[in-house]
Amino acid sequence: MAMWVFGYGSLLWKPGFEVAESVIGRLPGYARSFCMRSIHHRGSVAQPGLVLALDAVVGTACDGIALRVAPGTEDETLQYLRDRELISSAYVEKNLDVQMTDGRTVEALVYVIDAEHEQYCGGLPLEEQAQIIATAVGGMGPNTEYLFNTASHLAQIGLHDASLEWLHGRVKELCA
Repeated sequence: MAMWVFGYGSLLWKPGFEVAESVIGRLPGYARSFCMRSIHHRGSVAQPGLVLALDAVVGTACDGIALRVAPGTEDETLQYLRDRELISSAYVEKNLDVQMTDGRTVEALVYVIDAEHEQYCGGLPLEEQAQIIATAVGGMGPNTEYLFNTASHLAQIGLHDASLEWLHGRVKELCA
């Protein structure tokens, strides 16, 4: 049985594992937002950044990419993803159905936010998000890089996210 992973943020542009197939897909019941404070990858404990997470929101859906893991690399991919995504336990690992644009529905590994975790910060105003993203830097680089790469890759694959597009423009203004 094939292993699928749903990418909605940095997995779009930096999966970090061998991908055998990628298909645009939709995950119902979740919204992509900058609702997780990043204290490792894109910020620090002293100055947290923000990273995207999937927040459970009834009646919404997140468009992203379903990534089929190369056969024979499933175990190492799972370990890699757990090391990367579960660094602070703010994400919860789930297997959820993703509806792909080619008509298939696959069960995919998905990392969603734990709304009870101390790093959860859902509902921040977009301007506050922009101010944080414009200045935060973590172990994997500037928070701006994360935003700009994600927004760019969503645009490249034809996916529209109004909040990310607004943040992209506003953070570029702040950094000019």
